[in-house]
Amino acid sequence: MVLKVYIASSSGSTSIKKKQQDVKGCMDAFKIEYEEKDIAANEENRKWMRENVPEHCRPESGIPLPPQIFNGDKYCGDYEAFFEAREDNAMYAFLGLTAPPGSKEAEALAKRNA
Repeated sequence: MVLKVYIASSSGSTSIKKKQQDVKGCMDAFKIEYEEKDIAANEENRKWMRENVPEHCRPESGIPLPPQIFNGDKYCGDYEAFFEAREDNAMYAFLGLTAPPGSKEAEALAKRNA
């Protein structure tokens, strides 16, 4: 499956821009491959993202904002969920990926299973 990060290239919100940069920077730093899907330049991307964020994960406004992360068609979460998973050394699990050997996440998982 392919990880997809839905972003808005022309967002006027500095908060959204920072969150997008943080997600992409972290994925790049961990050498996690992903596709960037721009909802500002492609209406199909915007429509797909909005239709596929689960109802219980939507903000009160009802309109999910980028960044939104998917593994294939499976919803992983938004920026807050990504940030929390990263802080808890559970980013690979959050993304639906196997943590590489030697990573903090793999070591923590090994300790839990021992």
